[in-house]
Amino acid sequence: MSTPSSAPSSAPARSRRIALGVIATGTLMVVLDGSIVTVAMPAIQSDLGFSPAGLSWVVNAYLIAFGSLLLLAGRIGDLVGRKQMFLAGTALFTAASVLAGAATTPAVLVAARFLQGVGSAMASAVGLGILVTLFTEPRERARAIAVFSFTGAAGASIGQVLGGVLTDALDWHWIFFINLPIGLATLAAGAYALPAVRGIGLAAGADVLGAVLITAGLMLGISTVVTGGERGWTSGVTLGSGALAVALLVAFVFRQATARSPLMPLRIFRSRAVSGANLVQVLMVAALFAFQILLALYLQNVLGYGAGATGLAMLPAAVLIGAVSLGVSTRLNARFGERNVLLVGLVLLVGVLGLLARVPVHADYVTDLLPVMLLAAGFGLALPALTALAMSGAADGDAGLASGLFNTTQQVGMAMGVAVLSTLAASRTEGLLADGMSQAVALTGGYRLAFAVGAGLLAVAFAVALVVLRRPSERPGEPVPAATRTTAA
Repeated sequence: MSTPSSAPSSAPARSRRIALGVIATGTLMVVLDGSIVTVAMPAIQSDLGFSPAGLSWVVNAYLIAFGSLLLLAGRIGDLVGRKQMFLAGTALFTAASVLAGAATTPAVLVAARFLQGVGSAMASAVGLGILVTLFTEPRERARAIAVFSFTGAAGASIGQVLGGVLTDALDWHWIFFINLPIGLATLAAGAYALPAVRGIGLAAGADVLGAVLITAGLMLGISTVVTGGERGWTSGVTLGSGALAVALLVAFVFRQATARSPLMPLRIFRSRAVSGANLVQVLMVAALFAFQILLALYLQNVLGYGAGATGLAMLPAAVLIGAVSLGVSTRLNARFGERNVLLVGLVLLVGVLGLLARVPVHADYVTDLLPVMLLAAGFGLALPALTALAMSGAADGDAGLASGLFNTTQQVGMAMGVAVLSTLAASRTEGLLADGMSQAVALTGGYRLAFAVGAGLLAVAFAVALVVLRRPSERPGEPVPAATRTTAA
């Protein structure tokens, strides 16, 4: 049985920088696609004739495919080679983007979005795994993770800006066509620069039953969450599919505990850093992804902003998140430790949703919304620290698995946040309309409730980070040695 070498840290620095650029660009393309659609939804609905319920599947089809296949893609990447998996996923994503841009019917667009999700899962699942084995020196790895985290931290906000500009200047088709040149460039550079490290071989981990259980469980679970608001959370279909999803996931855990070559070795959860960071991420992303979507809806449906104006209104957040994640986070992580930086970032993010929970119907951008955009810089602190913690306990042979797990919890958090918080907002709005409130007042009341619940989720994330991510030897006021900050489990 072949074994993977640890990443070629002896590779020339220039090649490693190009490889980092390839991974970051591919990840940015995927992250952008997750948010670039949101501000173009009204135009897509008008052009293709989507029903209100059907329109949600432009997002849901992507989330279901992406979130349910990440673990499987990450493990297959460990087995057959992460470079091959990354390039295959990028090629599929690029081709599906062209199909989405050319779509003339709702069915074609939804199918293309599902294929985009499959390609995204394949590429994203192994990106972090390549990165952490390519950059093995702690300080160098911290800088690489900061660059990688920038793509996630700023990419969603940049996507909304870019989506608004493209939709207004051209049309919604170009939010997908723009992926073609980026994808082709990523494939060309990746074929040259990514390390060709052999996988450990299919015989080492071809757990077919485990793959079926986890993929079916996640796909059914995410589908249940994203459709629960439409069907009703207490409907027979929702409860039945939810119970079946839980049963499949429990069966998967039992399978991993007994399989000779498990798809997801449970040993990875022995690391408090890995387990705690993934739990924090579910809570944090659930609040913040819903925040981006609901804030865009508030700007358009209550304040009357257009797609382009909505994107530009959120531009300060994107700029600050990018500046902090690239220019500040690495130094702060090295000086104070990832956990402490994460805690500060979460405090700032609680402030973001706390302010929005009081947003007025007739908001002034400078006094009511600009402070929110400035506090969003906390995401640029939180995500690089969280990424380093989540990858800190993974051995070289499990790096693709840890990467897939981290991305899976991110997608599960997104799906849960959008489904639950959007449903809460809609229910509150309907209640206020029934009480005779105006459309603007009712919508604002619904968004406020969702933002308040999101702030609560972030407060719970802070508590988890405070308690779970403390190492057993750590005491309040005792600094964490710099040499162990990105490597200790």
